[in-house]
Order: sequence, then structure tokens, then C-alpha cells
Amino acid sequence: MRIDIVADFVCPWCFIGQRRLQRAMAMRPKLSVARTWRPFQLNPDLPLEGVSRELYLQLKFGGLRSAERIHAALATAGARDGIEFAFDRIRRTPNTLNAHRLVRLAAASGRADVVAEALFTGYFSAGLDIGDVDALARVAAGAGLDGRAARAHLAGGSGTAEVLAEEHRARRIGIDAVPCFIIDGDYALAGAQDPEMFLPLFDLALVPRLPVEA
Repeated sequence: MRIDIVADFVCPWCFIGQRRLQRAMAMRPKLSVARTWRPFQLNPDLPLEGVSRELYLQLKFGGLRSAERIHAALATAGARDGIEFAFDRIRRTPNTLNAHRLVRLAAASGRADVVAEALFTGYFSAGLDIGDVDALARVAAGAGLDGRAARAHLAGGSGTAEVLAEEHRARRIGIDAVPCFIIDGDYALAGAQDPEMFLPLFDLALVPRLPVEA
């Protein structure tokens, strides 16, 4: 079974949704699943160097006080899935193009899931600037990739057109919010749903398809 995960690594609900997918998969231990990460940028217009977190929160939520209420609700939701959100550690809101390029690079070595988890935990629990090339190279090295090769890849333009094309395709087929989970190309589940919500879709995807008559 293939599951395409359309997500962004600065999306807290994507982090929660990914953990809930893992819990759903644990409920079907005999299920063979191949996960593919698909790019989606919540803030595609941010400069490549990102912006200060204070400015971002002011523009998006009208200030820190409003953001803190939202962060408190997210922290409660995340705790149920083993996530320790530390929003106070985040100093910059990054442009995530390079993070998506790194995941694409990691997929070629079968390390995309490891890198994706490291990006989520690095950003939301340690305040890592996941738009910074040096920080991303360290993530790559920590995930078992060649850090220097990853840095050279990100410093150039390799993979940029492909990431942007994939994101364009996601928006073209109607995805305008993340996370979104597409199962075997036929069934989609939007949002950070409870693990039990995945199970009927797993079962549907396992039903043999009837041949199409000519």
C-alpha cells in the first residue's frame, strides 16, 4: 500500500497527523506501507532566509498573545501523540523549499521518513531553523546521509523545479490545506484525523479491483 503524505514541516497539524498515521499503521501491523512525502508550502512567498518569528506571528495572528492561545491548544493535542511542542524556542519562521528539497534527496536513499521526523522535531521541539542550509546539512548527517553532499545539493538548484512542480500538482488537484493523506492514489483523508479514521480507508484500499471492461 502506498500512502502519499502532503505536508509542510512548519505545520504543527502535519506533525500531529504524521504521528496519528503511525498509530493507525500500528493498528494494522501486517500492513505493508510505503510512505511518500509530497511537498506543500504554507508560506511560499516568504524570502528564502525566512522572517523573524515575532514578525510572522504579528502578521498571521495579530501578535503573540493571540498566538499563545493557539499554541496552548496545539501543545495539548500534541502531548497526546508524544510531541513536545516548544514554540518559545522558535526564532525564525523559515521558507521550507529547501527542507522539501532535502526530503526529496533523502527519498533516493530510503531515508525520507527519518529526515521528515527530524525536521518536525528539530523545528517544533528545538527551534531549529529548517530553512538554513547548514542546519539542514546537519539534519541530513544525523539521518545517515552525507552531510557535505546534502549541503552542496541544497546550495545549488537541484530538485527545486521538481519540488515546485509537485506542489503545483497538489494544488491543481484541489489540495489547499495540509496534512492530506492519499492512500493508493484513490482515497484521501484531510487533516490530522484520529488514527481510527485511517482504518476504513486501509480496508478499502486492500479490496481487489475488478478489471475494467474494454
